[in-house]
Amino acid sequence: MAITASVIKELREKTGAGMMACKTALKETDGDFEAAVDYLRKKGLAAAEKKQSRTAAEGIVVNLIEGDNAVILEVNCETDFVAKGDDFRNFASEMASFAIANNVESSESLREQKAEAINELTLKCGEKIDLRRMITMGSNNKIGHYNHGGKIGVLIEAKTSASGDKLDELLKDISMHVAAASPSFLKASDIDETFKEREAKIYTEQLKEQGKPEQMIPNIVQGKLKKLASEVCLMEQKFVKNPDLTISAHVDAVSKELGSPVELISFKSLVLGEGVEKRVDNLADEVAKMTGQQ
Repeated sequence: MAITASVIKELREKTGAGMMACKTALKETDGDFEAAVDYLRKKGLAAAEKKQSRTAAEGIVVNLIEGDNAVILEVNCETDFVAKGDDFRNFASEMASFAIANNVESSESLREQKAEAINELTLKCGEKIDLRRMITMGSNNKIGHYNHGGKIGVLIEAKTSASGDKLDELLKDISMHVAAASPSFLKASDIDETFKEREAKIYTEQLKEQGKPEQMIPNIVQGKLKKLASEVCLMEQKFVKNPDLTISAHVDAVSKELGSPVELISFKSLVLGEGVEKRVDNLADEVAKMTGQQ
């Protein structure tokens, strides 16, 4: 069967594979279009598996709320160029929708169920694609959220009988605060002893480095620990939009306006690429290698 340019183009549009790969696939399958599709998918799976050892620290964080369920999903790729593409962004949105619609509770489960789709996108864009982390929230309480440019996703859960734009604004503002201030705990009583001990050791070493007298250090450390809640607890932090108020005071003020108490129950967040060591390429070295100067 003659392999025409139009058939190669059609195969490329269907699979996302390169022109030469499509031409080879059609040759290997004697021009059988569907067999060529299967051929590319099989080759793509092998290629995708090879790419799984690469570092994928770019990508996007997406939020989605549907009814009483919400999800934050981090989808990674290797370069910012791919991360900004429509194929990648649409894929991330589709994965979040699938997770909620099918009650998927972990990124591991989502990866397992959508392995074929991941491999297909890997083949199409030529980069490792990873559904790295996912946070879910299912609640009869109110859920608010905020997404900072696809880099940070936040969910907030609040217990209240209030509703309307004022409540939505409050929950969005607090979600924005979480994105900006990165609290570790909701309230002071949530700070565990292990965290306090770790912070005390850090304070002690810092004070020693500063040359503080040895006998003064324990008292200084205790003073710092007393202030710890205002630094790491959401309810004790200064509200980023109005530093004259703590988050607790701001919630109380809005509760009065709403005529119904608002109790923050929990918050969750994901930061893109957090904990992933990015590969740093030296452009001069790469060029030198390509030109045979190294």
